[in-house]
Amino acid sequence: MSAAPAGKPSGLSVFFPAYNDSGTIASMVIRAVQAAAELTSDFEVIVVNDGSADATPQIVDELARTYPNVRVVHHPANRGYGGALQTGFRSATKELIFYTDGDAQYDPAELAVLWKQMSDGVDLVNGYKISRSDPLHRIVIGRVYHHIVTMLFGLSVRDVDCDFRLMRRSIFEKINLGKTSGVICLEMMKKIHDGGFRLVEVPVHHYHRAFGKSQFFNFPRIAKTGVDVMRLWFELVVRRKHLRRGITPLVARP
Repeated sequence: MSAAPAGKPSGLSVFFPAYNDSGTIASMVIRAVQAAAELTSDFEVIVVNDGSADATPQIVDELARTYPNVRVVHHPANRGYGGALQTGFRSATKELIFYTDGDAQYDPAELAVLWKQMSDGVDLVNGYKISRSDPLHRIVIGRVYHHIVTMLFGLSVRDVDCDFRLMRRSIFEKINLGKTSGVICLEMMKKIHDGGFRLVEVPVHHYHRAFGKSQFFNFPRIAKTGVDVMRLWFELVVRRKHLRRGITPLVARP
């Protein structure tokens, strides 16, 4: 086990939003337990089962019975990717929070790469894909989306939608998140940027999807995302509602 560098919190919460990930979630949780144990003895691994219709609930419940550091939060009905992330951030109890998806397109072992970059001067270590391992149409759509939203929202990050992040819990003691769709990542990065939080970026590997299929890449969802992005732009860039006083943060301060 590696000790936390001087000034770095040792407590670590790892969480996975999971929706119909029965073919991958067990291996992801086990690798996360192993990776976290090598970094600190003070850790927890949380799975947010977002109303899965497959065997995901039974699998994650068995993991929680097997591993004392693992616990599960069940959504009785699907709340969307953003809803699962909100639950994950609220459920985390440690000073540092790491999350990634349960579909095994990222390797939890690479958490160690992010961990090394977390220091007193950093609030968020953001992964970016070395090379995206997806079908060509998804790569093209992803690049177009990235360029459009970074321009619209004034962001300079290399990968706004790389869901492989290590963050300080204190971020969510100051900002709120309201989106329940996939645009929550854009909402989060914009609010972190405008909140003056300090960010570094590191490259991480991205792997082909071995089980299931993306819930996003179909025309109705892409069209809905376009509408959600423009609504978010009006809210955060034009009205700048998130910078007003009296915002209720996502998580309670200790």
